[in-house]
Amino acid sequence: MLRAWLRGQFPKAGDVDDIVQEAYVRVLEAHATQTIASPKAFLFATARNLALGRVRHLKVESDFALAESHVTGVCDESADVAQAVARAQELELLTQAIQSLPTRCRQIITLRRIYGLPQKEVAAQLGISEHTVEAQGTIGLRKLAEYFERIERQRPRRE
Repeated sequence: MLRAWLRGQFPKAGDVDDIVQEAYVRVLEAHATQTIASPKAFLFATARNLALGRVRHLKVESDFALAESHVTGVCDESADVAQAVARAQELELLTQAIQSLPTRCRQIITLRRIYGLPQKEVAAQLGISEHTVEAQGTIGLRKLAEYFERIERQRPRRE
């Protein structure tokens, strides 16, 4: 019963079995030093507090990891500047290509290819059929390929 309640209340708390075990240990330790009037309520309150602590810890940990990854990318002196500039230019070109698409194609390409959503979810989010998502996605990819071919033809050739 405790496991099910924890899974329902704290889905992001991690391993529920660890929380349950820790809660039992704390209840037994408390019982050794004092009388517990309502053991079930005490167990659930202890488990709740442990789960909240775990969720807070995971949030802080993920925020720290995110901040750490940004710092390492900025401070990485070994990164080749030319590669970084080339990547930034490629990203800018991709952004321009996606922006050149018709609205519906742009929405579908962004949700499917950038955010990685499944076709069914994109259809539900945009209020259209899955067939439309598939067709418009194909059109969008074809238009992106044409855009990149045009850009490539316009570039001066190096010899």
